Order: sequence, then C-alpha cells, then structure tokens
Amino acid sequence: MFFKRNRRSGSGLGFGVLLSCVVSAGAVLAGCSKQTGGTESQSAEPSEKGHAMSSHWSYQGHDGPSHWGDLDPLYELCKTGARQSPIDIIGAARNAALRPLAVDYRSTSVKVTNNGHAIQVDCDEGSVLHVEGRDFALLQFHFHSPSEHWVDGKPFAMESHFVHQDADGNLVVIGVLMVEGRENPALAKFWDYMPMLERSVDTDVTIQVSDLLPKEPRYHTYEGSLTTPPCSEDVLWFVMKTPLEVSKKQVEAFLAAIGENARPVQPRNDRVIEEY
Repeated sequence: MFFKRNRRSGSGLGFGVLLSCVVSAGAVLAGCSKQTGGTESQSAEPSEKGHAMSSHWSYQGHDGPSHWGDLDPLYELCKTGARQSPIDIIGAARNAALRPLAVDYRSTSVKVTNNGHAIQVDCDEGSVLHVEGRDFALLQFHFHSPSEHWVDGKPFAMESHFVHQDADGNLVVIGVLMVEGRENPALAKFWDYMPMLERSVDTDVTIQVSDLLPKEPRYHTYEGSLTTPPCSEDVLWFVMKTPLEVSKKQVEAFLAAIGENARPVQPRNDRVIEEY
C-alpha cells in the first residue's frame, strides 16, 4: 500500500493517496492481514507476475538483506527503493504542528506465533490509531532484535512494531525501542509462551496493548517502507523517542527462539525526519 504525507506548510501529517496497491491482496506488510507470515511481510505470498509464491528470504547468508533485491522481481525495491526502512534517526526537525498520537488500544487475547522471521501477536479487533481523521486498525505487533531503527548512530537491544491499516489499505507502523535493563512486566505475561519452532501457541493470557507503549508521547516520524520483502514504499512510521526496558533474560529468550532479525539501516536520502 502506498501513501505519502501532504507537503503543505504546517501540515506534517496530512495524507494524500499516492498510488493504489500494486502488490496483490495477499502480499502485505505484517498487519495488512491477520495471516501475515513475517515481520512486515509474508515469507510466501501470491504474485501478480505469474509466480505462484514469492521467494524465500532470511536475515543471514545468500538470502539475507543484502541479497533480498535479487531473490525475486517482487523484491526489487529492496535494492532500488529510495525511501527504505529502517533508518538511523539523526537530525530530526521539530514540527510544532505535530500532536501526540491518538491511540485507542483495547485489551487483546494473546496467540503467540513464531513465523520464522519474528515473534508476532495478532490483535483482537477494536484497537485503533487515529491520524488526521482516519482510523487505522491495529492488526498485530511483532519484535526484532537488535532494533531495526537506530538513533544517533546507536542500535537498541530490541524493537517492537505495531502495524495499523485503514479502510483504504494505507499503513502506519509505530516502532518502540527497548533498552536492556529491568524485566518488562507486559512482555513477561506471554514471553514464556514463545515457540521455539515455526508454529502458533494459544495462551490464556489477555493483555492491555497500551502497556507495550511508553507513557511519554514524544516520537520521530518519517516516510519509509516495509522492513522485510517486498520492501514496499511508502509506510508512515512513528518511532517513539522514549525506550522501554527489557531484561537480558528476555532478550536472550527471544534470540533463542528466532535469532537476530534486524534489517540494516538504509540510506536516508532526501527524506525529512520530524519530531514531536
């Protein structure tokens, strides 16, 4: 799905539809569908170019990030795109027109999925992010270690992505950075359920999704992409400025289940990073 922010003066978050979706309905970022099988995309997806399924990708070796753009024509933007994510957040410009994120998250039951690329939790219906009069439904959240976004040249221990989609298919992702420290009590409610193999585990756990966001509302925002194949542009990113804490044991448990799953930072090019 593609969209971009309105460039009118004083309107940092206005949206205008740039293009219709050029990826088939089944090829979406991790939240465009409840059935996504990867972080921001499916590991196998329908193709509109005659392929039955898209090519395998991973975070290491010959099908790792530096080769994604060569694995399948569907992944071409992974090497040719000019608005790719993640990025190193440096030199953000303060925009007085920006406002705190209007998050209306509800509780959700927890079904933990190891999809081979990340640990993911699909959300019950009802949680919404409001952006300039549009409602973006929270579809799922998932985790990366180390963080995909960097700040001032430094990565973090982990990062969570909260993936939203509106009725027109436009996509917004909230990124939450995590530093190693005390045990995270919200994660602790379901962290022990993480499957070591590619499968889903139903739990009897219910969580309040907002407990996984920092209380401090400050954020950085920019126009980017999916951080996994097909690396589609544009996705509107909000990366929260205040990190959460996660214990060393929690990080180690995640890495034991998935391994490192962060795409390297991508060139910023001419993009503006704004901050609230």
